[in-house]
Amino acid sequence: MKIITLISLLALSVISFPSANAASAVLPPVKVLEVKKSDTPPTMDLLGTVHSRNRVELTASISGKLEFVAEPGLFVAKGDVIARFEQYPLMLQKLEQQAQLKRAEINLNYLARELKRQKELRKHSNTSQFQLEQTQSEHDLALSDLEIAQLKIKQIDDQLSRTLVLAPFPGVITQREKRAGSDVNRSEPLVQLLDTQQLEVRVFAPIRYLSQLSTKSQAKLVSVENEAIQLTANESTIIPAADPRSQTFEVRINLPIDANEFWTSGQLIKVRIPLAQERVALSVHRDALILRRDGTYVVRVNDNNQAERVKVEVGQGNGDWVNIKGDLRAGERVVVRGGERLQGGEALDIQAS
Repeated sequence: MKIITLISLLALSVISFPSANAASAVLPPVKVLEVKKSDTPPTMDLLGTVHSRNRVELTASISGKLEFVAEPGLFVAKGDVIARFEQYPLMLQKLEQQAQLKRAEINLNYLARELKRQKELRKHSNTSQFQLEQTQSEHDLALSDLEIAQLKIKQIDDQLSRTLVLAPFPGVITQREKRAGSDVNRSEPLVQLLDTQQLEVRVFAPIRYLSQLSTKSQAKLVSVENEAIQLTANESTIIPAADPRSQTFEVRINLPIDANEFWTSGQLIKVRIPLAQERVALSVHRDALILRRDGTYVVRVNDNNQAERVKVEVGQGNGDWVNIKGDLRAGERVVVRGGERLQGGEALDIQAS
């Protein structure tokens, strides 16, 4: 009888201990973070493209034969010769026009002397008034011919200066349209010149954010980054005109002068633009948000380590944190891991975050 009683007690003890362990294992493990006040403005994360602020197609200013055209990939400084035209035909025209100018000067000098003589004769009535006026008219026409000849020489000098196509800014030749030896007409493209130092980022943002990018917010720093580097830049221009198809507007951001060491025109980079914020907001970690059909919730942990579901309105984000509106206060704890299946009222096993 004693043996049977002892076996029964041992069996009851074995059964009771697993039940206690099972009760403690029922507590769902969660990780929490505190709700914090956010005085940092929310941001908008977008994908932008690097563009050169100076990109031009250099064309021929005169018609003629090319003697030299720079090779693609050549880096040039401002004022360097990119293309050169044959100058010999224009030099011959200039020599011809200089001879015409000399002839006009000789004719003008002769008529000036003749006009002076006619005036002296007219004082003594030794010549007619008609002859004097005719000489005066010929003198004035000769003076006009001289001015025309001088202007034609200046025009030829201008054409001679256009035989040299100079770089308007430092950059690299990206494409060559014509080669040396080609006869080209005026306005035909010669080369493509790209400025590799003055860079900007062009971003297309949703139109709903236009009101939050006011003139004051343009002075705020914008974060620009890729896999290798991150830097800040100032917003340069907001173009408040929406594309009717994409419903976006363009933002152009100036990059620092040394940005060409890391990025080049045509490259895609990430852009984070701060938005306007009128008051201090509450923010939670993005992992705390629970999305349901009837709204967005967070799970708050009360003083008794029990779960409480709280419905919130989600605002703008700033990295891993997002602004919210709801029945929450700064410093309260919300679940960031393990809250998806919690309905409220459960006791929680809070683990280290």
